[in-house]
Amino acid sequence: MAILSALATEVLIPVAGVIGIAFAVVQWVLVSRVKLSPAAAAAGGSKNDYGDYLIEEEEGLNDHNVVVKCAEIQNAISEGATSFLFTEYQYVGIFMSIFAVVIFLFLGSVEGFSTKSQPCTYSVGKYCKPALFTALFSTASFLLGAITSLVSGFLGMKIATYANARTTLEARKGVGKAFITAFRSGAVMGFLLASSGLVVLYITINVFKLYYGDDWEGLFESITGYGLGGSSMALFGRVGGGIYTKAADVGADLVGKVERNIPEDDPRNPAVIADNVGDNVGDIAGMGSDLFGSYAESSCAALVVASISSFGINHDFTGMCYPLLVSSVGIIVCLITTLFATDFFEIKAVKEIEPALKKQLIISTALMTVGIAIISWLALPAKFTIFNFGTQKEVSNWGLFFCVAIGLWAGLIIGFVTEYYTSNAYSPVQDVADSCRTGAATNVIFGLALGYKSVIIPIFAIAVSIYVSFSIAAMYGIAVAALGMLSTIATGLAIDAYGPISDNAGGIAEMAGMSHRIRERTDALDAAGNTTAAIGKGFAIGSAALVSLALFGAFVSRAGVKVVDVLSPKVFIGLIVGAMLPYWFSAMTMKSVGSAALKMVEEVRRQFNTIPGLMEGTGKPDYATCVKISTDASIKEL
Repeated sequence: MAILSALATEVLIPVAGVIGIAFAVVQWVLVSRVKLSPAAAAAGGSKNDYGDYLIEEEEGLNDHNVVVKCAEIQNAISEGATSFLFTEYQYVGIFMSIFAVVIFLFLGSVEGFSTKSQPCTYSVGKYCKPALFTALFSTASFLLGAITSLVSGFLGMKIATYANARTTLEARKGVGKAFITAFRSGAVMGFLLASSGLVVLYITINVFKLYYGDDWEGLFESITGYGLGGSSMALFGRVGGGIYTKAADVGADLVGKVERNIPEDDPRNPAVIADNVGDNVGDIAGMGSDLFGSYAESSCAALVVASISSFGINHDFTGMCYPLLVSSVGIIVCLITTLFATDFFEIKAVKEIEPALKKQLIISTALMTVGIAIISWLALPAKFTIFNFGTQKEVSNWGLFFCVAIGLWAGLIIGFVTEYYTSNAYSPVQDVADSCRTGAATNVIFGLALGYKSVIIPIFAIAVSIYVSFSIAAMYGIAVAALGMLSTIATGLAIDAYGPISDNAGGIAEMAGMSHRIRERTDALDAAGNTTAAIGKGFAIGSAALVSLALFGAFVSRAGVKVVDVLSPKVFIGLIVGAMLPYWFSAMTMKSVGSAALKMVEEVRRQFNTIPGLMEGTGKPDYATCVKISTDASIKEL
């Protein structure tokens, strides 16, 4: 028996989730203390001595116009992002409704829509609930997963657009203050997403249990819809947001920087607001939904395999909830880790930014390793069996600890390799910069080569973790390894969301006409943010590889498939077609970005040519039209 009782498990999981949500609220309150109205901003700081006052005068701290301008720009970005997401969610709602009906019809028709109980597949001699009700509950959990994903992405976007101007204003007091504001805002999103995902899943399991009772096979099969809902939203958020952000980016840069020779984020550029909106809808709302989808799916895959292993057959609730307990520990660990960046150490110089973000990854991974060891010892019996292609394989609690830990450390390796290939501190990026001396062609060739080369070590890291975790605990091992990689999701997302917030802060500083020194500080924050955004993508892709295998494992376990013969022509054809799909998908999205960017370029050129005094700074560009073009084009292409 496990040391941790079922009652303690029932308390621990929701408490960890609630603590995570409360922590997110506290961080949001701290960010909102930075005021965006001139009167409040002036009254906010008490002048201790004349020296402070002089610094503030020099940095334009008391310049009311700057604060008003920042507030105006922030408002425009927030409105653009909100209107895009609402438009996108209308289409998503239609898709969700149709897909929910499809799920219900397919799953319900398994036994011809019968309402009779069926003999269980794995619990011999017992009867399981009818397929019709499993179809109904699966549809409900699909909708729940989709809604949780949407709400998390939307709230993340809201806090990011709330914090961007505040980060700009804090940059006047120094780079440390600006960093803390941006990082706290990122933490709000990370903790909201990780905690709400856990709490909603936990409540869903307990509500479904009221109907299913002892039928854990049916219960955890119906829960899988939750993961599907999360990842189907990720598709919309990622692709729709991605087309938007890149179309705006290309449009703004091509005409502004290349043709008109004005700096990036110059307020004269009509596409500049759309560009900043894109950072929020693509990199924050999209990324949030993406990681939430992987997080929900790895939990569901682990639960399905566990339900037909000794945990499910013996009704060991604590063992069954092991994936959720790992996530709960992850929230507490990430909370402690976040304090290291915001409260324990203060950043004083620009060069300390990137190491501080890197430390977040190291500290969270080290603490999480200890956390996993403790929870594996408390929540799991010393020996138990895991379903392994028709047989039950005996596994020890330390075996599962190694499975989760290897996923966790593989994530750290992927994060570090990504950082090495994308940070301007190391030779790969310096080589690409050097290649620019001979023109754009060599730059593109070098950049592509660098991108292809960067995948080698992450693939080996994933391969090793798959081999080790499968050898120890079959398909369940792979599912919990994926969960291990995502166990520090709150910190990963905080680091990831920090990037677009800093990027926006730099844009606002440029548009509000702040001094060169402030722009330098926001640029330093932004440079570190670009690297961390790449780390976030590395995590998303690495975990997606493990999750897809875990889902396949859950499917073959549940469907009773013993062996998959690669030499069979059908299977081989499937592999080749599967390998082709990412290229097809990428081609479609790239073409979409191209045609959306084309419309944007034409509009920006039109405004430069027809609005009198735009280049001189006396005319005002029409930002709203560019935002609308990007919104319409990306939704249409999606």
